[in-house]
Amino acid sequence: MFTGIVEEMGTVKECNRQGQGFDLCIHCSTVLEGTALGDSICVNGVCLTVAKMDGSSFTAGLAPETRSRTNLEALTSGSPVNLERSVTPTTRMGGHFVQGHVDTVGVIKTFKKDEDALWVTISADDSVMRYIVTKGYVTLDGTSLTVVDVQDDWFNVTLVSYTQSHIIMPTKAVGDKVNIEVDVLGKYVERLLQFNNVASPGSAITPQFLSEHGYE
Repeated sequence: MFTGIVEEMGTVKECNRQGQGFDLCIHCSTVLEGTALGDSICVNGVCLTVAKMDGSSFTAGLAPETRSRTNLEALTSGSPVNLERSVTPTTRMGGHFVQGHVDTVGVIKTFKKDEDALWVTISADDSVMRYIVTKGYVTLDGTSLTVVDVQDDWFNVTLVSYTQSHIIMPTKAVGDKVNIEVDVLGKYVERLLQFNNVASPGSAITPQFLSEHGYE
């Protein structure tokens, strides 16, 4: 699990495509601290397992499904990526619960500068729009952001100047794809409500039962 607070921007060192999947080698520094083989690192919102590492980079493999469901397929040597290590019991929860499981890929519709802030509008499909609410959380390329406005097929977020300099979003262009993960709490609520009208079995412990067994 992650928090959506990007620890550093790494750089793709190389992509070695092998059949339907490929290996991704990323140059970085901060996220290597305390990391061991088999640990998870969030790369642009995708939870990947560290398969190899040295003092300046790590390598992770991407399964065919990950390629088809995320924007990592578009990465090339030199591409910047958002990175975050998985949480520990002592990690500060500065963002929200992020699983690293991308729900869909959205498209950047507009960028708009507003003094020091940067407004970003993202279009997304119906499969996720019902989970996106005003003032709620959404994860874009691994970054936990607050939703400002929501319409039928798009929503927008705003980035303060500090955030702009610490994530990859400002390096993108209109039309580029972004990995979207919605707040999982909304999914759990929806699932529970599906069973709201299912009657619970009545208890076998009735006043008559207690009386018949010596309880008055």
